[in-house]
Formats: sequence, structure tokens, C-alpha cells
Amino acid sequence: MEYHYILISLLLLASYLITSHLRRKPSNLPPTVFPSLPIIGHLYLLKPPLYRTLAKISAKHGPILNLKLGFRRVLVISSPAAAEECFTKNDIVFANRPKMLFGKIIGVNYTSLAWSPYGDNWRNLRRIASIEILSIHRLNEFHDIRVEETRLLIRKLLSNSSPVTVKFAFYELTLNVMMRMISGKRYFGGDDPELEEEGKRFRRMLDETFVLAGASNVGDYLPVLSWLGVKGLEKKLVKLQEKRDVFFQGLIEQLRKSKGTVGVNKRKTMIELLLSLQETEPEYYTDAMIRSFVLVLLAAGSDTSAGTMEWVMALLLNHPDVLKKAQTEIDTVIGNNRLVDESDIPSLPYLRCIINETLRLYPAGPLLVPHESSSDCVVGGYNIPRGTMLIVNQWAIHHDPKVWNEPEKFKPERFEGLEGTRDGFKLLPFGSGRRSCPGEGLAVRMLGMTLGSIIQCFDWERMSEEMVDMTEGLGLTMPKAVHLVAKCKPRPEMTNLLSEI
Repeated sequence: MEYHYILISLLLLASYLITSHLRRKPSNLPPTVFPSLPIIGHLYLLKPPLYRTLAKISAKHGPILNLKLGFRRVLVISSPAAAEECFTKNDIVFANRPKMLFGKIIGVNYTSLAWSPYGDNWRNLRRIASIEILSIHRLNEFHDIRVEETRLLIRKLLSNSSPVTVKFAFYELTLNVMMRMISGKRYFGGDDPELEEEGKRFRRMLDETFVLAGASNVGDYLPVLSWLGVKGLEKKLVKLQEKRDVFFQGLIEQLRKSKGTVGVNKRKTMIELLLSLQETEPEYYTDAMIRSFVLVLLAAGSDTSAGTMEWVMALLLNHPDVLKKAQTEIDTVIGNNRLVDESDIPSLPYLRCIINETLRLYPAGPLLVPHESSSDCVVGGYNIPRGTMLIVNQWAIHHDPKVWNEPEKFKPERFEGLEGTRDGFKLLPFGSGRRSCPGEGLAVRMLGMTLGSIIQCFDWERMSEEMVDMTEGLGLTMPKAVHLVAKCKPRPEMTNLLSEI
């Protein structure tokens, strides 16, 4: 009898546990993919490039998709309507970031602007970025730097008789602009070989950052692998962060020592501004915080812009009629007695169409930066539990034939009449909502003036009759697999102006 009582008790306990589990299991979840394997879930489906793989899965199973990647529940969004729900009605809910290895190490234990959870620290960092660093007033203060660097690029192209590796030329320009704004240093194109070598060293670190950021870390989804000693990526990230800290601490110390040696009317660099804030709130504006902050700005404002400009030029070389039309617009509006300036961009609608069409076809962040829900919410009528990672596949939205007519074709005219770089939630090159890119204004200025100037000043040609290879490479910012190499020569109608540069 005692044996029966024990058996009945165990059966009742098991029944209670099973019932409780089923009761707690979320209902009305978005569609998923069968099968979801034990432990790994849907990880077996993922192949690079991830944005294309997810787009194919969503095309088959729907634009709102629930995947299980290891221990993580992931919401994959690939429609404008669903993206709008996430970034408007549920914007605060999805304002968090998931805990991932890259955010822990490169994001300085989730305290950086990019990886900080939604809260007081993030709000303060965002305020500094939006008001103190990247406001219209501050961007106007640094206007002359962008003009000077554009002229430096033009002079370099004039003196360069060999073919141009386009990405490197743009990368040096964007790094010069960002580093002069951040620390006052120009690394490339000057007369100081030591400074140029320092710039090359930093560029290698930045390249490594994007390579490692784009690397898959299975431990983010299956922590047991990290516990079992699979730590190769973590060691690389730690080593990289140590190099980055040493490099930027050196810049901080240089600017700290030089304080007071120049006139009071001198324009403050970003680091100098943060050091002045450090004087009043040293416990918050630590050197570690300053290093992290400026590194986020530098990484976000250099490779992405340079990569986008490379894609623009590759598309123009494959579509010389579009290039000619852009030159005609610039000749008509600007003439050939001065260079294109940032203030001219609103008056050059076709140039803006070309940039928007490039951002549609080759967005620098095809999957945006992942978000995470801080509470339960509803998207598209489906229940989304707290702690769900959100991946917005903007590449899929940008290439959806239900959203765009002939989405694989390069047709800048499709954006005629559009003001700015956003088309509802169909085009989101800089994200949306609270965690959208605060550097959008700077990026738009750099893209417009740089591209406008080199289109205005030079005729560009492919290296051969073959079309430019448009294969996408691997990496966080969707680089070209093969760097663009092109021929350029001064336009005859620009001879007089170019002789004065």
C-alpha cells in the first residue's frame, strides 16, 4: 500500500509540473520552421550570408517569424508593416540589446552607446551623441574639415596616374574626417610618415573590429560551448580591445597634456569636449567611458560610409548613363566654377536618388543591430515574450518584390520626390526608433559632398569591358567581395577649377 501511495504522489507531482509548464508556455507565437532540433533549435538552417538565408526562410514561412537559435528565442522581421510596429508602438519594449560576447568585450561590459541596455546610462550617452557631438551646430563647426579632406582626395586623384582602389581612397578620407573631429589628427595625405604609420596601425585595428564583429559566435546561442572551452573568438576580442584601449588612451593623454596651450576660441575636438565634462563629473566621464564612446563613433562613421561610397561608384560604372545624368545635374545646378558643397545636396535630387538606391540595394547594416524585448508585447497580432531577440532584416525588406517594383534593378528614379533617406519603413538605412543611428546627419553630408565632388571633377571608367563584380563579401557592414579598381581622368570642363585646387 505504501508503494502505491508513493507512486500516486509521484504521478500527481509529474502531472502538476507538466500542466504548469504547459500553462506557462507562450501561446499564439509567430509561425516557426519545422523541425526545431533539440538543443540547437534552428541553428542548422543558418548559412552565410545570414541576411539572404533569413530572407529565403521568411519568403517561405512569412514576414514575422519565430526561430529558436540555441537557447535564444528570435523574432525575425522582414516586412515594413511589422518593422513599423516594432519601432513605433513597441519602440521602448525593443530598445534593449541582447547580451552577446561582442557587446560584453568590445562594448565594455554592455556600457557603450551601441550595447548599453535602455536606461539612464544609454539615455545620457545618446544625449551626448545627439546634442554635444553630432548636432547640426557641431556638424557645422566641423564643416571646413570635410571640405578640406574632400579637396585632399581630389588632389590625390589628380596626381595619381595609376588605377584607383576606390575603397581605400574613401576609407582614408572618412578616417581623416572622423579622427580630425575626434582628436584633431590627420593621418593620411600629410607629410608626417610617423603619423601615417600610426593611422595605418589604427586602420588595421578598425578592420579587425569589423571582421570579428561579423564572425559568428555560437557561444552566444549555446553557452555550453563556451563553458567547454571554445574561446578562440573571445581571446581575439580581448586582445583587440586591449590594443584599442592603449591606442585611444594615448590620444586622451596627448590632448590632456596640451590643454591650455592654445587660444580659448579654438574649436574643441570630441575628446576635448568629453575631457571638459570629465572635470565636472569625473565619476561618470572616466577615461574608459571616453575611449568607448569615441570608438563607437569612429567605427560607425568610417567603414560604413566608405563602403557605401564604393558601392555607389561600382553601380555608376556599371550604369554609365546614370553617371552621365548625375554629372549633367551637377553641371546645371553648380556649374564648373566651384565644387559641390554640403549645402548644395538638397538642390541635387538625382544625386540623392542614387545614394538612396544604393542604400536600398546594399545597406551597410543589412540586419541592423539586434534588439531585445524587455517585456511581453504583440507584433502583427502575435504574442512576443519578454527576452526575445529582434532581428529586422532590412535587406529582405529592400529586396522584396511585394514592396519594390523590380527590386534587383538599379533604378535611382524610383526615389524621385523623396526627401531625406527614409521612405516610411520600406527604406531604413539608418534604422528607426530610439536606437536609430545618431550619425545619420554626418553620413548624409559626407556621402553627398564627397560623391558629388568626384562625379563633378572626374570621368570614371571600368578597367575593362567586363561589368564590375557586384558580389557581396562577408562582414558586419556587407563589404564588396572584390575591391573596386577604376580609371579616372579630369573632366575637360573642370580644367580651370582643378588647376586651382
